[in-house]
Amino acid sequence: MSDNPFGFGLPPEEPENGDEGNEKGKGNQGGPANPFGFGAGAGGADNPFAAMFGSLNPNDLGAAFQQLGQMLSYEGGPVNWDMAKQIARQTVAQGTADGTKDESIGPAERAAVEEAVRLADLWLDGVTSLPSGASTAVAWSRAEWVEATQPAWKELVDPVAERVGAAMGGVLPEEMQAMAGPLIGMMRSMGGAMFGQQIGQAVGVLAGEVVGSTDIGLPLGPAGKAALLPLNIETFGKDLGVPKDEVRLYLALREAAHQRLFAHVPWLRSHLFGAVEGYARGIKVDTAKLEDAVGQLDVSNPEQLQEALQQGMFQPEDTPEQKAALARLETALALVEGWVDAVVHEAAKPRLTSADALRETLRRRRATGGPAEQTFATLIGLQLRPRRLRDASRLWASLTDARGVDGRDGLWEHPDMLPTGSDLDDPDGFVHREQLDFSELDKMLGEAASRRDEPKDGPGAKGDDGKGDDSKDDDGK
Repeated sequence: MSDNPFGFGLPPEEPENGDEGNEKGKGNQGGPANPFGFGAGAGGADNPFAAMFGSLNPNDLGAAFQQLGQMLSYEGGPVNWDMAKQIARQTVAQGTADGTKDESIGPAERAAVEEAVRLADLWLDGVTSLPSGASTAVAWSRAEWVEATQPAWKELVDPVAERVGAAMGGVLPEEMQAMAGPLIGMMRSMGGAMFGQQIGQAVGVLAGEVVGSTDIGLPLGPAGKAALLPLNIETFGKDLGVPKDEVRLYLALREAAHQRLFAHVPWLRSHLFGAVEGYARGIKVDTAKLEDAVGQLDVSNPEQLQEALQQGMFQPEDTPEQKAALARLETALALVEGWVDAVVHEAAKPRLTSADALRETLRRRRATGGPAEQTFATLIGLQLRPRRLRDASRLWASLTDARGVDGRDGLWEHPDMLPTGSDLDDPDGFVHREQLDFSELDKMLGEAASRRDEPKDGPGAKGDDGKGDDSKDDDGK
């Protein structure tokens, strides 16, 4: 079975990741090898619809056919989001591989999260010019995280699913065009349900591992809400040998730093989500494989199309435009994560004895393909390379030393002011590059505007012909 359940292959320069994913997946008994996959689920079933249909014993057949009817009758967008939420909630209810079950958040945990975010914001005030971006601090259960992040997942996934759905409807054999309407509708309904199944299972697995709302460097939760998941924080810090309060506070610093950036850099969210959509537009379809799958489609066997979708028919286009889109997205995410890493380290280093250890733990988590990063990589074929994150963090730290906090954070005023991918290759070159002095230009423009608005009382000021006050007319009268 393919590691890329949407059928996307990774970019050509990193083909070995698929094999590594297969090896890692063999030991995972608590969920699929890849959170978007349809392999053996939490219950060990091989049926890719097992999470939706149960074990398919005779007692479940009625429910199974009912769900199949729901699939075929779906008439919404490219993803059946009702089904996605249902599957995600079911996955959360099953618990994680270590046997941890979701649980409601109690008053003590909510108070602890609120206090951690309050203190984190206080510490961040001294290391960044961006003010607090969190109007509230919330503690979420895993199920609450699923509910709160669904709108953001919809915004991220719909462009990809729309591209795939359009391709599915455009490869019918010519002789079937006259009868294509019902078949295309059925395929779109099935495609929406399949994407819903995949996304739901992925989000459900992810909910068991994320510690906040910004783990993948994108604002998945509502604006202004700094969110932490106490149950997952406890699991994250279990074997670190670090006091629980310090773990919570360090993760609160990261969440609060992300919130500041997304709240006070108004163009950033749309820039990132737009980059995802731009990359999705560059996905091409292997029409030969898709035509073969459609030609052999058996309506009574919905798993057949799912298997076809996993055979690598959807690939990122190897074009200059697509490479540029990938580079823009990869660089933007690296800059966000690098800034957060640098700012949080500056705030935590003097105050938390475990700051260095926690920083390195989180870096290794990203470097080895942490759950959030892997989910995002599977979704759009993007791999965030640890080298980019470390280079970005070093660049932001060097900017702080060279230009101060205001000079560093001022680069977020416009996307054209940010470092580029080549700048991440040479952070010191960017830091020490001569800066344009816009203050002198502003002064010159201001003086020119003042002169323009002043009353013209000099010679020739009142006449358009330059003859002054004594110039009455052409004959001197």
